Amino acid sequence: MGYDLVIFDNDGVLVDSEPLANTILAGYLTELGFPTSYEDSLRDYMGSSVHRVHDLVHERTGRRLPAEFNQTLLDRTLAGFERELQPVAGIADVLRLLQERGMPYCVASSSSHRRIRAGHRAAGLAQWFEEGRLFSAEDVGKGKPAPDLFLHAARTLGVEPARCVVIEDSPLGVQAAVAAGMDVYGFTAMTPAARLGAADRLFGEMKELPGLLELGV
Repeated sequence: MGYDLVIFDNDGVLVDSEPLANTILAGYLTELGFPTSYEDSLRDYMGSSVHRVHDLVHERTGRRLPAEFNQTLLDRTLAGFERELQPVAGIADVLRLLQERGMPYCVASSSSHRRIRAGHRAAGLAQWFEEGRLFSAEDVGKGKPAPDLFLHAARTLGVEPARCVVIEDSPLGVQAAVAAGMDVYGFTAMTPAARLGAADRLFGEMKELPGLLELGV
């Protein structure tokens, strides 16, 4: 096998949360007087932490989001997860195969630990990620597109960056993986391939990933 660690992004790669989360975010920003479409939210915030929302809103408008923004957004998002979150099609089979082959894997996400855990429970993926396999932007000083999160995950699990491959679906995540010195495979189910052009490989369905990782089926 070509790698010693597979690092998964979470939203849009493990759980099919991007449509739901970005609909909620766009609606909340609009409600607060910062008109934002679903397409705007995907373009500007997909793959990033909530800090980026604060930074871009302030940069563009000179105004600050309210103090309760983070908690309200999280509450609305988690409620949406409980109602309708699903796993990305085919991801459970990929995780099962990785476990059977003894290939180490983890998740490194811009989301908070609480949101990651809630999403995994709602989507039925909690069994695949014990505590030592879950990393959040909360764990580091800078989230994606900085490489810090991916480097933290690799360092914690004792793997050199060059021996890691990252599975990402956002331009910010691909940028972070490249900066970390890791290979990155771009998942194009939601993101146009052209926006993930810096990735080493591109794929559109999870059933393709075992072949790319040379796991054998």
